Amino acid sequence: MDNQCGRIGAAIARPLYLKLSVATLLGAGVLSSASVWAQATTDTTETPENTVVVTGVKASLIKSLAIKRNSDQVVESVVAEDIGKLPDNNVVEALQRVTGIQVTNRAGGEVGTLSIRGLPDVQTTWNGRSIFTASGTQVALQDIPSTLVRQIDVYKTRDASQLDTGIAGQVDVKSLRPFDFKGPKVSVLARETYLDPAKKANPQLSAMLSNRWETGIGEVGALVNLSASRTKYRNESVTPGAMVPFTSPNAAEVPPGYTPLQRITDTNIWKPGTHAGLPSAAGSTLDFNGKAYPYYLARDAVFQSDVEGERERPAANIALQWKPNSDSVYTFESMYNGYRDKSFNRLLFSFVDWWGDLGSNPASTITTFPGTNIIKSRTVNNVYGFNSGDYTTSATDSRIYALNGKWNVGDRLRLEGDVAYQSSTYHSEFTATRIDRVAPSINVDFNAGSGNTAFSFNDNADLTNASKWNVAQFYDNANRNKGSAATANLSGVFDADWGALETIHFGARFDDRKASEANRTQSGTLNRNLASLGSEYASTNSNFGTDISNVPRSWVEPNAYYIRDHIDDWRKMFNATDPNFLTTDKLSLQKTFEVEEKTSNLFLMGNAQSELFGHRLRGNFGVRYVKVKTDMTFYKVDATTKAVTPSSASKSTSKFLPSLTLMYDPAKDVVMRLNYGETLRRPNFGDLNPVLQLGDDVSKVGYGSGSGGNPDLKPTRSKNLDLTAEWYFQKDSALYGTVFKRKIDGLVVGLRRKVHVDPANDPFRNSTSGGDHTNGYDYVINSPVNASDGTIKGVELGLIYFPKGLPSLLDGLGFQGSFTRLSSSQNVPDANDAGEIVAQLETPFFGVSNRSYNATMAYEKGPVSARLSYVWRSGFLAANEAALFANPIGIWRHPEKSVDMQVSYKINDNMSVDISGVNLTNEMQQQYYHFGNAGNAQTTNFGTLQIGRSVSVGLRWKM
Repeated sequence: MDNQCGRIGAAIARPLYLKLSVATLLGAGVLSSASVWAQATTDTTETPENTVVVTGVKASLIKSLAIKRNSDQVVESVVAEDIGKLPDNNVVEALQRVTGIQVTNRAGGEVGTLSIRGLPDVQTTWNGRSIFTASGTQVALQDIPSTLVRQIDVYKTRDASQLDTGIAGQVDVKSLRPFDFKGPKVSVLARETYLDPAKKANPQLSAMLSNRWETGIGEVGALVNLSASRTKYRNESVTPGAMVPFTSPNAAEVPPGYTPLQRITDTNIWKPGTHAGLPSAAGSTLDFNGKAYPYYLARDAVFQSDVEGERERPAANIALQWKPNSDSVYTFESMYNGYRDKSFNRLLFSFVDWWGDLGSNPASTITTFPGTNIIKSRTVNNVYGFNSGDYTTSATDSRIYALNGKWNVGDRLRLEGDVAYQSSTYHSEFTATRIDRVAPSINVDFNAGSGNTAFSFNDNADLTNASKWNVAQFYDNANRNKGSAATANLSGVFDADWGALETIHFGARFDDRKASEANRTQSGTLNRNLASLGSEYASTNSNFGTDISNVPRSWVEPNAYYIRDHIDDWRKMFNATDPNFLTTDKLSLQKTFEVEEKTSNLFLMGNAQSELFGHRLRGNFGVRYVKVKTDMTFYKVDATTKAVTPSSASKSTSKFLPSLTLMYDPAKDVVMRLNYGETLRRPNFGDLNPVLQLGDDVSKVGYGSGSGGNPDLKPTRSKNLDLTAEWYFQKDSALYGTVFKRKIDGLVVGLRRKVHVDPANDPFRNSTSGGDHTNGYDYVINSPVNASDGTIKGVELGLIYFPKGLPSLLDGLGFQGSFTRLSSSQNVPDANDAGEIVAQLETPFFGVSNRSYNATMAYEKGPVSARLSYVWRSGFLAANEAALFANPIGIWRHPEKSVDMQVSYKINDNMSVDISGVNLTNEMQQQYYHFGNAGNAQTTNFGTLQIGRSVSVGLRWKM
């Protein structure tokens, strides 16, 4: 049994509580209830074997199996192998081997996205308390340093006592506390990580100091845990643009008024953004005034991005504990997480849709994929292109303060109280300076092999010659998001002992959440030769994309570092050209919305035990009542006068969420569970804002694009059913499986509608922006609505096995692996330009791989501990393209995989060294357009990202 559960049973001194799992003592969503209660009742004479610290890969897996076996819920755990030593260098990497978890969006030396059973809306908690970043609803788990973590629990099911949000599941990150240790503890870690392709070494330092003392007022403890890391990274990508139709290269097949290989921009002839795109069979035609003419499909552009960045993460955690007597314990703890990022994106962008100056034989300038009308390669003359020096700075500061108390009230009642306050701010600034030119010619092969685009100009040396480039547009934006929450919980466990009903759990929780967002944006044009500004304003990269394809390796761009350091002078330069461009002293942020959300929760749950066919049958059943009241204020800014018009809205919703768990032990070391529960996904605050955000018609399709929120959005509701079976055939080994289904109602999806914007409120076509002030313009707006229902179901299998009786050299060899099979579908409404729903499409969920697996060989013998892991997931639908083009609308990812390793050597009882590597085979991330039977990785490839590998060396000392 889990050590913490054993402590509970010993302290309460009732046999009943030996049966309770960690999950059954949860109160009002505070997942740390059992943990803190265990600490409250721990005898100070505990033996070292009862401490929470474990060492080594094998001991960590044994601990995770004990948590899984003794939990009412379907839970997977990752336990630190030693003080502050997770099996991986960051939290998300450590979770990728958990059954049912899939990760993606690797960049900058780390994973960016985590999903549980294909769903991304994970409820993130710290010691059971909901945590978030700024105005969001989650926290980026990679922002929590692994050295601050002792355990991560992934709850795939939840009962009435737990938080109601996060239909994907709940990830609870547990930090260290002084009562986790018998006495004084000190731990120091120094790590250096080398990232490729940045080819930079990056330091990480952490230190933990903890102690506990007997005093005249009882036992007290204090812990301080500090961490700081810096990462210099590089992301390289090459991408072909979206598809658009062109006339035939053969003059005899060109409609009147057109020239060979001319882009067809008239949307009365073809409809952009259809789901399957335009037909791509050779000889496909379009109707021009009643007559059919063949057309060809080609990309509108090619571009490559070279991002150089530096990321810093300072973090601190303190915990103070006081146990005045055996019936109470108090814990104060606080955590600070900081995030700093500076990135310079060197962007090379060239259009390839020009149709002029094709010579006497336009057909000779193209090749097509066999059997299609899709252009594979082409030569284009006099093409317009731009390079851009984009500089982004962002900073996050998140703090949480919490006070928790646990009390024995007589022999039958235990109470827990918890109050917490947290605040989080996020601020970012983005500046982008474009330089442009018309190149004599470009040769491009949209798929030169393995889905990679290759291209070159008539003279690539011109790309690095500053005198060939004109300084054009400058974009100057900033955002600030804020969030805070005050939360109070009171929960209890009453030992009823009323026949089969053994305990009653009850609780109340109140949360007052506030969020706001503000931004500013402006742009101007300089029209000066880059070389005329001085050499300090130019920057040139090198050695780009050597692992991707044959593309330009170097190009010049505005030096974003220098511009940022001299931003006041830069803004004055643009102000001298355009008086409407504001200088630094005139800039300010304008709020876009403010939200206050008050949530009240009540829950009641009972635990029962009986027998069925001579074997133990346990269960809990309960209901949680949730009431949410949301008050919103939105701010609309007139594009011309800059006048601000506020508007407000309010809404209130309430739900009853039942839960049921049955646990049956049909044989020795076999556990079966049936779980039913209901969870919610509340709308993102940004999705509630109805103020339109407009985008210009850069693709020249006849209308702009934009987005706007919907204050009438309702929570999405999920009904969750799980059936599990687990066989613990050895102390350190188990085979387990789960069949599950999620039925989700009220999914939020984007719905298109066309709006006509008055020129006074059009940021691209009013008099101050230099556009036409006399006529309005059309924009296709994408707004979120609760217009979809869906189902996701699947099977999970997992195995942890350490064979017995192996030869001496192999003794200590073990295996950890899992396989997940998912199936998902949802209806997505299809609307016409008026916003009227004309059809319902059946599509898979975004981000869901139908198959994924991981396999880890673990070895532990003497001072050596090692892991070699392989993680794989099948291809999946990542997103939909904007409905502006002629290609299939779905953007699909290729299968993704990673080979990782870690080797640790224990020098002595106080010191160890480890070497680890991530993505050792240097895999790339690739995409392609696909919908139904249209599109494939060969003809509609869409981009390659070089994510690189990392290798790190760490030295750990403890006492």
